[in-house]
Amino acid sequence: MKRLVTIATLVGFIFATGTVWAQGLPTAKAEQVGISSERLERVSRALRGEIEAGKIPGAVALVARKGRVVYFESFGHRDKASGDPMAKDAIFRLYSMTKPFASVAAMMLMEDGKLLLTDPVSKFLPQLAKREVSTQQFDPASGKGGYVVVAAEREITIQDLLRHTSGLVYGGFTPNARMKELYQKAGVDWAGVTPEEQVDRLAKVPLAHHPGTTWEYSLSTDVLGRVIEKVSGKTLGRVLDERIFGPLKMADTGFVVPKDKIARLAQPLAVEPSTGQPIKLVDVTVTPKNDAGGAGSASTAGDYARFLQMMLNGGQFEGTRLLSPTTVAYMTANHLGSMKIVPLGGVGTGYGFGLGFAVRTEAGVAGVSGSVGEYRWGGAAGTAFWVDPKDEMLTVLMTQGAPGAARGYTNTLFRQMVRQAIVE
Repeated sequence: MKRLVTIATLVGFIFATGTVWAQGLPTAKAEQVGISSERLERVSRALRGEIEAGKIPGAVALVARKGRVVYFESFGHRDKASGDPMAKDAIFRLYSMTKPFASVAAMMLMEDGKLLLTDPVSKFLPQLAKREVSTQQFDPASGKGGYVVVAAEREITIQDLLRHTSGLVYGGFTPNARMKELYQKAGVDWAGVTPEEQVDRLAKVPLAHHPGTTWEYSLSTDVLGRVIEKVSGKTLGRVLDERIFGPLKMADTGFVVPKDKIARLAQPLAVEPSTGQPIKLVDVTVTPKNDAGGAGSASTAGDYARFLQMMLNGGQFEGTRLLSPTTVAYMTANHLGSMKIVPLGGVGTGYGFGLGFAVRTEAGVAGVSGSVGEYRWGGAAGTAFWVDPKDEMLTVLMTQGAPGAARGYTNTLFRQMVRQAIVE
C-alpha cells in the first residue's frame, strides 16, 4: 500500500466550510444536487441507532451525486476496546469488495488485447482443464439418490469467472452439503495458501454446476486474480497498484496496511452480537501468501469513492482513463439471462449479475428503491457500496464485523435512508 500524508485535518476543515475538496472529490450542499440535507440527517440517526443497539462498533458513510460529495460522516468507534473514535480516514478490511478491483483489472487486460472473455481458463491455468461436475441423481426404481461425477459440458471461461457462473463455489457459503464436504477435505480456501496451492486444490474438486448454467457466489474472482498474474507476469497486488490504485490516487488501498497506518485500521467488536462468538478478521498488517482477488484488500471510504466515481464517469476520473465507456456499460449489464441463480447477497431478488457487480434488473421486487441499471456489492465484514447511473449517484458504507454475519439489515437501512433523501 502506498504511503501518503493523511489529510484528516484538511477534510474536517473542508466539511466545515463546504467549499473545496474531500478525499479528492468536490463537495456540494445537498440541495445543489437534488438531495434534502434535512432528510440526510435521518441517515445519521439510523446509523447511530445501529451503534447504540450494539450491532456495530462504528461506521463511515459517504454519499456523492453528480460527482460531488454531499454527505461524509463518521460514527461510533474505530476501536471500541481502546475507546478510539471512528475517523473518516479509517481503513477497513474489504473482503468481497476486493472483487470489483480484480474485475476491472481483468477488463483492462481485455482492452489491452491480452485475453478474451471467451478464453478458456485452462489456457492460463492448465490444472483447471477437463473439469468434472458433481451432480445428484435419483433412481425412481429404488427410490434412492446419490452423487455422481460427470464430465463438464464445456470449459470454464474468463467470462464465467467474472460473473460467477464457473461452477466453483465458496465452501463456507454454498448450500450444497456435498460441495462443503469436498472443499473442506481438499483444504480449498483463499487465506493462508499460495496461489499455486489454491489452484491445485481447486483442481482436485469437481464443480458444483456445469459452467455457464448457474450463478453461484464463489472463489471465481480468486481464480481470476491468478489469471491476471499469469497474463501480466506480476502479482495481483502490483497490477492493481500500478493500473488502478496509483492512477486513481487511492493511497490507502492495498493488500497490506503499513505500520504507519495500522492505528487507522477499524476493529470489530470483541464478539459477534448475534452469536456471542469471538470475532477474528483477516490480518491485513502482514504480507499475505497470495493477493486474494476475491477478499484480501483494505481501503477507506474516500478511496473507494474515487474508484466508484471512475466507474460512474464511464471509466475515467480526473483526466485518467482506465476503461472505455463501452466496457463499463458492458460490465454493468446483466450477464445471467435465464440462468439458474443460487440466491445470495440480493442476487435473484430484482438483481442479476454483470462482470464483477450485482446489477439491478427491475425498479421493483428488491427490498429498497433504486433504478434499473444500478450496480452494487458488499464485503462479508460489513462494507457495501451502490452506484446508480440514472441518478448519477454513489454511496459507500464502511463498518467492521464478523465475516459472514448478517449485516443485511444495517446495509438496507442505510440504503433506504439515503434513497429517501433524494427530492429531485
